[in-house]
Amino acid sequence: MEKFVALFFILFLYFLNAFASPQPVYDSFLQCFAQNKIPRDQISRILYSPNNPSFTTVLVSYIRNRRFNVSTTPKPSTIITPTVESHVTVSVLCSKQLGVQIKIRSGGHDYEGISYVSDKDFVILDMFNFRSINVSLEDQTAWVQSGALLGELYYRIWEKSNVLGFPAGVCPTVGVGGHISGGGYGNMLRKYGLTVDHVIDARIVDAKGRVLDRKSMGEDLFWAIRGGGGASFGVILAYKIKLVPVPPIVTVFRVERNYNENAVEAVSKYQQVIDKIDNDLFIRVLLQPITVNSTRSVRATFIGLFLGNADRLLPITDSQFPELGLKKPDCTEMPWINSVLYWANFDNTTSPSVLLNRTPDSVNFLKRKSDYVKTPIAKEGLESLFNKMVEIGKVGLVFNSYGGIMSQIPESATPFPHRAGNIYKIQYSVNWKEEGEAADKNYIKQIRELYSFMTPFVSKQPREAYLNYRDLDIGTSDNSKNSYEQGKVYGLKYFKPNNFDRLVKIKTIVDPDNVFRNEQSIPVLPVGGRKA
Repeated sequence: MEKFVALFFILFLYFLNAFASPQPVYDSFLQCFAQNKIPRDQISRILYSPNNPSFTTVLVSYIRNRRFNVSTTPKPSTIITPTVESHVTVSVLCSKQLGVQIKIRSGGHDYEGISYVSDKDFVILDMFNFRSINVSLEDQTAWVQSGALLGELYYRIWEKSNVLGFPAGVCPTVGVGGHISGGGYGNMLRKYGLTVDHVIDARIVDAKGRVLDRKSMGEDLFWAIRGGGGASFGVILAYKIKLVPVPPIVTVFRVERNYNENAVEAVSKYQQVIDKIDNDLFIRVLLQPITVNSTRSVRATFIGLFLGNADRLLPITDSQFPELGLKKPDCTEMPWINSVLYWANFDNTTSPSVLLNRTPDSVNFLKRKSDYVKTPIAKEGLESLFNKMVEIGKVGLVFNSYGGIMSQIPESATPFPHRAGNIYKIQYSVNWKEEGEAADKNYIKQIRELYSFMTPFVSKQPREAYLNYRDLDIGTSDNSKNSYEQGKVYGLKYFKPNNFDRLVKIKTIVDPDNVFRNEQSIPVLPVGGRKA
């Protein structure tokens, strides 16, 4: 009886303290973790309250857009930095029990800060400790945890082999978890398709706190987390990926054409040939407003990767894309791992070990948008586009070539539907360094104006968009009773009707209570629309 009274008194004091605490969410998580038998010494190392001296350091360490690192940015009530799978399970169960929104962050590159910002009370589950990478040469696969960065993955592959690679993004500080679960692509897109086309297994924590692999989660959920946005369905712990062969030597090039150097003609021909050219060739075009001799203009920069040597590349470009004017001196041959460094804008003396650096050289204010182009823009349209870019000011465009194997993979193969019929994808890009609301409004207005101008030239009904180029302008959800209709607005643009409908059905089955929700998550079906 005395033990019972003592225990009751301790619990009474605990709840009294929690009630009076200025950080009730943190205290509730402390209690919930303890109830779920997480050792006290572990709890103290992985839970951060706003009063913890390290809280701000942990929070900003993986913020990659300065728009969401200002004094008015909403902050989480708690940051959880799990080190083992059981920590993730308990984090999910506790957030569900407490009714607190959980945001999942791997590398922090979400363009709209969705992985670490919310206007509702929220906690961050920060996965940066989950970064092990195990490469198997025997079956040419790798298990990579969601908190690892792409640069780390490329380096670990290169450590084992110089003739294996992986078709993922060109920014080495992007987190694996978000990149893969949102579709993922890189400069081997036309040869090997998307990142998710090479995912063969996964480990996740679902809304019930269960750790599942491909077999136990089933093929529907496995389909959904390969391009549908993992944070709508669970916490991605790790992906098993199939590596791809790369030649011992690849070729890179960079060719610049100013407006008065036939830039319009070169971009026009690019549109005509790029989706049909050799699958080993990927060319990105950067269109950027510039000032030359006090005159405003636009420069077109063609950046290429060819999976082979220059002697094989040049006959292809000479015969199919002579307007590019590519010459042998423009070409640099190198091992694939060095092409990773080249595309990340490192110079040719840089060691591959730089890929292990988890911190970018700089973090800017930025805004991004996306589009898909299915028919070539006429020269007159390109002329008007160049003029508009000069008029607007700072916004640049990035064209990423499609075709190749992308045209052969059905749009239902993964949630990412933008396959056959696309010539290239556009990324709208603007960065700035000026602080303050006025600067934000100015540059966001510029990018929206260019996006509006491009309406006649891009996909329609729906106007398609790429999930990993997150853009809250195309629709948001408040996760209320109208969340399905709200989600449909952006969902059709990211996934197209058939894939969106399938994602919603899967979401409704695996997470009917919408535990995993954010401003652009997959909605659940309205209660009246669910099957009994």
